[in-house]
Parts: sequence; C-alpha cells; structure tokens
Amino acid sequence: MSNADTLRQLHQDHLSNYNNQEQQAIELMGLLNKLYNAQDVQVTLFGETLDSTSVGQILALHQKVALRDHGAKSIDIADTLAMVKVIAESKDIQATRIDVGQLIANDTDVQAALQSINNAGAVNGATDVVLYGFGRIGRILTRLLLSQASSAKGLQLKAIVVRPAAAGDLAKRISLLERDSIHGRFLGGISIDDDNNGMIINGRFVQVIYVKDPSEIDYTAYGINDALVIDNTGIWKDEAGLGKHLQSTGVKKVLLTAPAGGDIKNVVYGVNNDTVGDDTIVSAASCTTNAITPTLNVLNDEYGIENGHVETIHSFTNDQNLVDNYHKADRRGRSAVMNMVITSTGAAKAVGKALPELSGKLTGNAIRVPTPNVSLAILNLTLKTAPESAEALNEFLRKIANSSAWQSQIAYTDSTEAVSTDFVGTTHVGIIDAQATILTGNQAIVYVWYDNEVGYSTQVLRLATQMAGISYTQIPA
Repeated sequence: MSNADTLRQLHQDHLSNYNNQEQQAIELMGLLNKLYNAQDVQVTLFGETLDSTSVGQILALHQKVALRDHGAKSIDIADTLAMVKVIAESKDIQATRIDVGQLIANDTDVQAALQSINNAGAVNGATDVVLYGFGRIGRILTRLLLSQASSAKGLQLKAIVVRPAAAGDLAKRISLLERDSIHGRFLGGISIDDDNNGMIINGRFVQVIYVKDPSEIDYTAYGINDALVIDNTGIWKDEAGLGKHLQSTGVKKVLLTAPAGGDIKNVVYGVNNDTVGDDTIVSAASCTTNAITPTLNVLNDEYGIENGHVETIHSFTNDQNLVDNYHKADRRGRSAVMNMVITSTGAAKAVGKALPELSGKLTGNAIRVPTPNVSLAILNLTLKTAPESAEALNEFLRKIANSSAWQSQIAYTDSTEAVSTDFVGTTHVGIIDAQATILTGNQAIVYVWYDNEVGYSTQVLRLATQMAGISYTQIPA
C-alpha cells in the first residue's frame, strides 16, 4: 500500500470513528433531556454539565476532560453513554446530580451507587427569578439561565428590571444580550415582544419592567410570586436599600451580586454557604473574593496560613473612564484602555467573612489592566507547614481540582502556553496556574486565573439555587 493510500485509509478511519461518536452523542442527548425533564436528574462530567442540545459541545468536552488519575487519555463517549443508559433505567431517582466522570474514573459500581439513593419522593419546585439590573452580570446571568434546556423546575427567569429609558430601549437591551464583544453571540433565539414589553428567549417570555424604585413594583401583576430578586446594580449594599425589594409585592428573598455591609452575610458558595438559613437578604460577595476563597480554604486546611497578601491583576470595569476624565475615586479617572491603574480591593478583607479563621491575616491590592475580561489573583502566603516542594504543592492542588468536592469550582492548568483569553467563558470560579507556582521554604506564591464575569455568575446561580430551596442528591457524595 502506498503512502497516499495509507493516509487516505487513516483519514477514512478517523472520519468513521468520529461519525460513530456523533451518533452516540445524539443518543446521549436524548437520554439527558429525558432525565432532566422527567426526573430532574442532571448529569455532569467532572463537574461540567453535559450539554443536552449540542453534539459538538458534548464531543469537545469528552476530548477536553481527561481521566486525570488514569493518565492522559480522554473519556470514551461510549463509556458515558453506557453509564447514562443505566441511570435512565432507574425510574425512582429524582432531584439528583450524577457525575459520570468521577464514577468512571474511580471504577464505581453505578448500580450500587444508584441503589444507595433514597429520594424517590424528592421534588424540586419552580422559583420565580427577577434580575434587577441588566449590565454585564445581569446579561451573563440571563445567558446562563436561558441556555439550559427548558424545565418546569428550578430557577425560572420571569422579569428584568431596569431604569426608565427612552423609546427603543427594549430593542437595544435585546441587541446587547444577543451580541457580546467578549463572549460572542448568544447561542439561541431572541426576539422582541413589543405588545407585552418583553423578550422571548429560547421560547421563554421574560418581562421587562421599567421603574426607578424597587418598592414601587407589584410583581404579582405580572404573574410573579415569591420571587428571588438578584440585584446586580450595585446601587444598594445595605439592609435599608436592599430591603426596598422586600417592600414590593411578590418578592420573598434578595441576592446581591456585590459585597454587602452591615449584618448581611457575604457568602462564597462552597465555603460558607452553610451559614445561609432563612436569611431574606444575602450577598454573593465579589468576583475576586469568590475566585480566591476556595483555594485559600483548601490551602489553609492542608498547610495552615499564617498571613499573606493578595494582589489582583484585574480587567478594567465599567466604572472606569475610557479616556482621562473626572472620577470620584483616585486614579480610576485615568484612561482604562491605556493604563495599569492601582486601586483598592476589599477582597482580602472579605475573605475573613467567609473564612473567619483568616480574618485579619490577609492584605490586598488591585491593579486594573487594559483587558476587558479575565483576571489573575496572586496569593503570596506564609504557610504554617511547608510543602516538600513546589511540585508537591502543585500535586495537592491538582488532586483538589480533580476531587468531587471542588471540581466544579477549582480548576487546574499546567500548560506553558496559557494566557488570559484561554479562560474566557470558564465556569470554574478559579483556575490554578501550576507553571507559575513558587515555593521558598514556607513562603508560597500561587496564581489563580478567573473569568470575573462568567465564573462569578456561576457562583451567584449556585447560591441562588440554594436560597430558592432547590437541592439535589449528589452522586458521588
């Protein structure tokens, strides 16, 4: 056989193999949709949701996610399909999240794991959600909520509230949602409903309400009841201001997407969300606090942290000026697209609210840089117990990132080519860059990347889900 014939046969073999994988992905999508809609069972692959609407994304995820404890090979979609078929035969399980990646990686008996579930009567209801504000975080939250397959359960986006505006505002809002310079076009259908002053997004109607004061709204007039309001305006950060939402008709709870003052709990999901009980107002803290606290938590648990400094290399934000102009804050008036701007951050101090054992032990500063998204936190820490080496520290962090407890929040990269744009759209709240880790005695420097828009918004929705009383049995636990 000639070299050309060999290459031609190789091409055909690869194509045939890929076509077979496509057929398996299509079959998998049908099972995932059925489990999600009929039983509220969500299937993940090492913490990442298996997309039930895109063949390409399912295959790409299988290629990307390796069996990290079993070498570098990618998970075979045939193994995933076989396991999901077994799950689909278990008609009694309800309201469950099952990570097939962890089950496959650990050679878990899936039948035994399913038999351990005792939640046949578990049912998650629907919770109306209102987004108060429609800026960067408001639009990312909308994308995340409405990119999922439709369901009658869970968080239901019913309304978006913005300030009164001129004619044509609704069309402009839709355009901003549909087209995004950082995250690309919205993968779905969006249209305007002028008659009812709303948007139709992937077949779901979302009311748009124009108002100056949240206490003036009667949400029940729009068919909205016992709503969770996610305030992403940043205008109110205390109980007096945020309490205005509770004065309106139809609102039950409020979640702030910024650090709060006073007695309002600042919560980092996965770290101190167990402190949330019947609170009617809760803060999801800041993007930086969410990015660094999980990593600080695991490092403190393993080695102990004496003290440290957090330096954030943060993308510029909307509160800065494009060109030099007046600004009430120091330095932020200078051009955001031309300068690195030193500014303050409350993230280090806020860590102490989520992790009281680190209260007063960390200092922090921030440098705003001319990039529109993805930031980098540098953790300079004095540890009580020194790791054996930088390699040993990285190995610990790699195992943490691969663990079922932290895989949805902490990620890990050891690529020598990684740069900030590689992490645009990452749903993990923090990605440890192993190539940058430095260890000198008990002095450790750990670098953590984070998409300060999508990663943070994912954390907000995790907390929103908890506040709504929505819970799932986790397999593996």
